[in-house]
Amino acid sequence: MKDGGEWGKLRDDEALTLLEAYGIPTPQYSLAYDEDSAVEAADRIGYPVVAKIVSRSVIHKTDVGGVVLGLNNPHDVREAFRKLSRISGFEGVLIQKMVDKGVELIVGATYDEIFGHVILFGLGGIFTELYRDISMRVTPLERRDILEMIREVKAYRILAGYRGLPPRDINAIVDIIYKFSKLVVENEIGEADLNPVVALEKGAYVVDARFILRRGRRA
Repeated sequence: MKDGGEWGKLRDDEALTLLEAYGIPTPQYSLAYDEDSAVEAADRIGYPVVAKIVSRSVIHKTDVGGVVLGLNNPHDVREAFRKLSRISGFEGVLIQKMVDKGVELIVGATYDEIFGHVILFGLGGIFTELYRDISMRVTPLERRDILEMIREVKAYRILAGYRGLPPRDINAIVDIIYKFSKLVVENEIGEADLNPVVALEKGAYVVDARFILRRGRRA
């Protein structure tokens, strides 16, 4: 998706709260503003956890070292908090439960003045821009439309179970895209990315999300 700048950008915790309101599954998380609250959150969520910088000005967290994976104890969490707090634009730290490894996907949306909201689906994570293996549809979407989208991308072979790899939960992916398409229309979203969406053998989770409101709209 094209960079929409900082205007109207929801913070990570706000984005995850919006997803939850639509029944879109996310790993358990908590926002922390200091080391002690970060450790308390990690203890409550259960290790291992991930620590992510919370900042409206940071677009790609991994580019600035804004994600620390595999934190297994309070010492790790404190070290991660200190590291993240030194990054420009720091507003807090999101402590999030680590999910099992799966196939990483992207689900996105952009608003077009003529067509309305356009939904994008494809291979996610760090490979999104490299492979550009995507399909697109204009809202409103029915579940059959979404299934066609998923089957159009080359990555579908992986999702269906490629060369002995276990198949992923296609129904869970369809459900996320269906609810997401309603979310962006009903909340006047200008641009959005769910990246990655981790598809597992059973279930799927949105690990990271970015929402930018349409110009002229207020949060």
